[in-house]
Amino acid sequence: MFLRFSLTAASIALALAVSTAAFAAPQAKKELTPQQQRMADCSKQATGKKGDERKAFMSSCLKGEAAAPAKMTQQEKMKACNADPKAKSLKGDDRKKFMSSCLSGSAAASP
Repeated sequence: MFLRFSLTAASIALALAVSTAAFAAPQAKKELTPQQQRMADCSKQATGKKGDERKAFMSSCLKGEAAAPAKMTQQEKMKACNADPKAKSLKGDDRKKFMSSCLSGSAAASP
């Protein structure tokens, strides 16, 4: 009986020692596959994007497509068109025509 208890205690101690040694050994950093690296890079670039915008970005990024330029909001377009030096010298109908074509994305209307 004492022998059986000793063997059981010894096997438990051995198992504990082996498992402790396995966890104590430093793990080598696993190299990422090219797909995993691309996923990590795209995910880092997608920081701040949410929902459908993130899905669309990740899809195009993972396919290797160049990111499409972000669309300007109406407010950003107004600011850009008003900053145009041409707009500052125009008045009345000429300014309206210029702003209309600028905001629609057409070539700037000449006065």
